[in-house]
Amino acid sequence: MICSQTLVKQNLYSVKIEAMKTTPYHHGALREALLDAAETIIRRDGLPALTLRAAAREAGVSHAAPSHHFGDLPGLLTELAAVGFARFAAQLREINASPLHKRWDGARAYVAFAAANPALFQLMFRSDRLDVDRPSYVAARAEAFAFLAQARGVFTSKPSLEELGNIVGGWSLIHGFAMLMLDDRLKPLLAVAPEGTSTDDLFEAVLASTDRNVFRPAG
Repeated sequence: MICSQTLVKQNLYSVKIEAMKTTPYHHGALREALLDAAETIIRRDGLPALTLRAAAREAGVSHAAPSHHFGDLPGLLTELAAVGFARFAAQLREINASPLHKRWDGARAYVAFAAANPALFQLMFRSDRLDVDRPSYVAARAEAFAFLAQARGVFTSKPSLEELGNIVGGWSLIHGFAMLMLDDRLKPLLAVAPEGTSTDDLFEAVLASTDRNVFRPAG
């Protein structure tokens, strides 16, 4: 299933947050606590609810603490998006290193990450809310995209136009599916699908169709 492993990680994340609420912070952990608090807010209440004061209140610290660590709200959002890309890159690294790695596993992980982290996933691609030149964001995003490129059989930092087309083609496919899923645009299709068809089943059908008709990812 697309979401099984990532939903387990999400539950562990929730346990971590609850534990942190009863644990005194030391200075080195405050930045992480604020990022965790910010993610809790967007998961629970949505992105519009996240402010510097809300993050401080959720973390149980001074309202001035977020400004000290992130400067302003775009700074906090950008660092949170960087956390998302770093977390996703770690999952892709684990998948690529597995001897059981199969074709399209990176694509499955992409959609699974979006399903388990909808608010964070959408923030990661909200350039209008982010400081896209912030070094931490640039580095985390580049690492994640490098693993996606490897999943498409591209291992060079200067790909050819054909290789770039392969990367963008695969990315467009999986990102488009993820956004349709998060926007509930797949529900009408699932309503007319054979009984018992899940989002996972539909995505597998998309991958199978792609293998037959359009792109041919490296195996």
